[in-house]
Amino acid sequence: MPITEEAIRSALARVVEPDLKKDIVTLDLVREVVVDDNTVHVTVEVSNPALHGRKRMEEAVTFQLGQALGPDVRVRVTVNPLSGERAGLRKVLPGVKWIVAVASGKGGVGKSTITANLAVGLAARGLRVGLVDADIHGPSMPLMFDVLKERPRTTDRDGKPMIVPVEAHGVKLLSIGFFADPAQAIAWRGPMASKALEQLFKDADWGELDLLLVDLPPGTSDIHLSLVQAVPLTGAVIVSTPQPVALADARKGVGFFQLPSVNVPVLGIVENMAWFTPAELPENKYFIFGKGGARALAAELGVPFLGEVPLVQSIREAGDVGRPAVLQQGTPSAAAFHELCAAVLEHLHQPVTA
Repeated sequence: MPITEEAIRSALARVVEPDLKKDIVTLDLVREVVVDDNTVHVTVEVSNPALHGRKRMEEAVTFQLGQALGPDVRVRVTVNPLSGERAGLRKVLPGVKWIVAVASGKGGVGKSTITANLAVGLAARGLRVGLVDADIHGPSMPLMFDVLKERPRTTDRDGKPMIVPVEAHGVKLLSIGFFADPAQAIAWRGPMASKALEQLFKDADWGELDLLLVDLPPGTSDIHLSLVQAVPLTGAVIVSTPQPVALADARKGVGFFQLPSVNVPVLGIVENMAWFTPAELPENKYFIFGKGGARALAAELGVPFLGEVPLVQSIREAGDVGRPAVLQQGTPSAAAFHELCAAVLEHLHQPVTA
């Protein structure tokens, strides 16, 4: 019996887009149907651009076509995120292509430094980049971007007041630090902190972005759970130092994103403070926190290793004056951050296909 497009679309009408709550045929998310002998090729779109969201759609389409067409028919599915004007169908951050969380199992490993330099480095490559400082209790991005005295303005969009992110070094930036006294501790309970974080995403006018980075607080807390529930994450980057105590917590960080209830792809692990190089001996490397620990952990867990960043005084100094080290062209520090940017981009571009 020949396979018809009508039979294929009838089966696909049983696949519901989880965010938009309607079937993908009604929403016109079935972009292409090709029948080649005994193989069906289907291209569909999904509102959630995250890798795990696209994978779930792929599995749902494959299952329904298998049920309708029988086990002898081969099914090939390509899932793309909504793009162009159609991206407006997505309810949360419709103009953002990729959303990446930067996390660490413990504090003090330089996660915010990595995030700031990733953002500025990728913006320098021509990407439209945004950054959310989600470290509610210890926001550091206003200092690292030299915008401590800036305050976001508001604009009206469709009758609703929206926060306009501050811009610095080609990056759009929002932080709870803009709305609190820098000298005052932010003592919020979990629900209040989670609500404040949600506003930085849903009540802000981010516009069209290629990438939105999210600098998370250390550990795995209410903030992390609220983020994965409220925002369609594309993936996560884990930052660690080489020492065993940091690696133990980095392992937990990877495990959190791999939980079935979270299911966010880990794009890779970054080893920060990989070695110390003194300014007077630029060719020397001293592995004061151990050697290659994060690389070994990545291999053990089966996740990509994204690169190493040295412990160099100029990186700290650059962050303290609000000019990330990736801007210091011709230095080993800038080279390390540019390699990291390239590695992250490489893993973001990997498509999800059957």
